[in-house]
Amino acid sequence: MPPWGAALALILAVLALLRLLSPRLRGPWGRAVGERTLAGAQDRDDEEADGGAPGDQFSDRSEPLPGGCSLVCKPSALAQCLLRALRRSAALEPGPRSWLSGPHLQTLCHFVLPVAPGPELAREYLQLADDGLVALDWVVGPCVRGRRITSAGGLPAVLLVIPNAWGRLTRNVLGLCLLALERGYYPVIFHRRGHHGCPLVSPRLQPFGDPSDLKEAVTYIRFRHPAAPLFAVSEGSGSALLLSYLGECGSSSYVTGAACISPVLRCREWFETGLPWPYERGFLLHQKIALSRYATALEDTVDTSRLFRSRSLREFEEALFCHTKSFPISWDTYWDRNDPLRDVDEAAVPVLCICSADDPVCGPPDHTLTTELFHSNPYFFLLLSRHGGHCGFLRQEPLPAWSHEVILESFRALTEFFRMEERMKGLSRHRASFLGGRRRGGALQRREVASSSNLEEIFSWKRSYTR
Repeated sequence: MPPWGAALALILAVLALLRLLSPRLRGPWGRAVGERTLAGAQDRDDEEADGGAPGDQFSDRSEPLPGGCSLVCKPSALAQCLLRALRRSAALEPGPRSWLSGPHLQTLCHFVLPVAPGPELAREYLQLADDGLVALDWVVGPCVRGRRITSAGGLPAVLLVIPNAWGRLTRNVLGLCLLALERGYYPVIFHRRGHHGCPLVSPRLQPFGDPSDLKEAVTYIRFRHPAAPLFAVSEGSGSALLLSYLGECGSSSYVTGAACISPVLRCREWFETGLPWPYERGFLLHQKIALSRYATALEDTVDTSRLFRSRSLREFEEALFCHTKSFPISWDTYWDRNDPLRDVDEAAVPVLCICSADDPVCGPPDHTLTTELFHSNPYFFLLLSRHGGHCGFLRQEPLPAWSHEVILESFRALTEFFRMEERMKGLSRHRASFLGGRRRGGALQRREVASSSNLEEIFSWKRSYTR
């Protein structure tokens, strides 16, 4: 049997189990795993016909988009630019329903089915300041004729892709890299310590929201491509790492724009509440298998017997990072240091979050998404759809996931917006310089005031698109 046939058989078996146990399977959000997150099928169809938003909590301050989606954000000039780009996007246009429309199928296909043909990767190992190793997989092929350059200077923009926190390189991550390569980007995949074949050379793994390793990787990418714009995309639980990085670095992050696919925002509650058990056990088993090869190396710092006996993701996380032999810490202290939203107010990069109302891993948006973040922070935008599962958003083959198309289109809109802002600021500075040359007879104090005004104008562009 070919690999895809075995994967399809596994998906069908899991779906049969979910259907058999669906009356008893209750997710942590009080409804069955297979149950729709809205009131019912008829209500959903009526709302789709009316173009309503997929979530009562977000519908009051959201902008309708094609395909029954909605954009939740704080009104600003940048928001209007992004809204125009999304309303013109063909990826959001409703198409014929496929057999992949269910949330579990969308999620399982994303995690199980392989992508064929896969991209050609060139791996680099980056030695960190503490002698640890992370891996960077540069996507170098297949070569595509007629690639479109994404930046004005003729240099391809670098697309940094961060997989989920479990270290699995999924079908959609590889599909995003292939599409980005075709659109003129230079994709690179970041792998944490011990993930996806990256050797664990020191007995230290990367905590859930610790961006220190990512900082060094971004510095290296910037060193290799100093003039190229840098965009970043994260998948699922990997979004905690990207959001922590953007919050800690603020305006010094080197990132032009970012996107998070099905992000986990309330991470501590997500661990404490737990996932529906088929997903919880699947993710837990994957992590145990990945770390089993390093059991001997971790014995000096981690209670490995407790680690591999854990029955939930929370127990696994606590055994790995809290109940260590050298520096044990409490669960509260761990999340004080690793909550991805701890410094979110310092983020100075536009971030597009794509979420689904039927996400079986994250849960209903009313319970798992921070409403105030998107209503008050001008840098955060929420694209909420009715269908898509967790990191799925699949369409009929051979079309790529529509989330990939939307992300690349939004990055293109950001590039055009910033280019226009720079052009307008350049014209304003030129006009101010011309007028200043005609007034050289003014007093020194007046020239100093004008200089201060020019400096304020030069540096105000960072906030101009949030007005």
